[in-house]
Amino acid sequence: MKRIGILLGVLLLAAAVFLAVWTMIPRETQPEQPALMFRYADNQPKGYPTTQAADYFAELVEKRTDGKIVIRVFPDSVLGNEISVFRQMQFGGIDFARLSVSTLSEFVPEISILQLPYLFEDAEHMWRVLDGEIGKQLLESIRPFGLAGMSWFDAGSRNIYTKTPVTSLDDIRHLRIRVQESDFLSRMVSLWGAVPVKISYESVYSALQTGKIDGAENNWPSYEATGHYEVAPYYLLDAHSRLPEAQLISRNALEEISALGEEYVDIVLQCAAESAQYERELWKEREARSEAIVRESGCIVTELSEEETKRFQDAVAPIYEEFTGDRAEMIRRIQED
Repeated sequence: MKRIGILLGVLLLAAAVFLAVWTMIPRETQPEQPALMFRYADNQPKGYPTTQAADYFAELVEKRTDGKIVIRVFPDSVLGNEISVFRQMQFGGIDFARLSVSTLSEFVPEISILQLPYLFEDAEHMWRVLDGEIGKQLLESIRPFGLAGMSWFDAGSRNIYTKTPVTSLDDIRHLRIRVQESDFLSRMVSLWGAVPVKISYESVYSALQTGKIDGAENNWPSYEATGHYEVAPYYLLDAHSRLPEAQLISRNALEEISALGEEYVDIVLQCAAESAQYERELWKEREARSEAIVRESGCIVTELSEEETKRFQDAVAPIYEEFTGDRAEMIRRIQED
């Protein structure tokens, strides 16, 4: 008991000395606790361009707010799939996220325009539109749903990949093709004569492996990073869509930052813009690397002829007729940009 008493006394003395020294340190040199701590969701794995950009965004924000705002990034769908993340953001459960246009379109009608197949001539055309007034207008259209768009990420062009060879529109008919949880993409695949199957991103590999689906559609990095090329080795370069992705902030988080000071809102938005440019550079590098890996693995990559590309385009033309009024006018502006 005597030893315990001595030890307790030593510990109390040490604590008292530490407290005395701490109070003597000038306040400006004492580390500050974050005023705000936020969560950022992404369904891609760590090291993917979007998650790398999310980490960069978090680093920029923490540095430029002197540690007052700290953002923790959760990759790999740890916080739920994209539909779940959107809903959680509406109620303040998640503060920041990178979400696909396909997911956003399920909630925000204006965004669905960006899903139109063959809408953009090429990447240059897409960025000319999204970095201009139309892009700002589309980001603004998200606000009524409890989120605010901050910037656009690249996600390349999407192509079809299958377990059996596909070199023409005729070959895809009746195949079961996985699509994101999007009625719009289901419509597109149906017009090709294939059967759309809605399956979560995380379940695609096993669905291909077991034969539940015959193929899917996605970009080079996703095709390679998920290992889908191992079970669906035929990649058709039809470039049916160029779907950007949006970096978002919840209304709750925006209000909390605004309460800290409007200058902090400006900082966060500027960091979002810079991280978007960073992501686009990372994307170019990753896209080239992923394509090289896939080709070197022995996968069969097929490019469509102009004639066959037109067949794919003509097949989905009825989708454009479903857009009327303001949305039809938006499509016209995009095509003429």
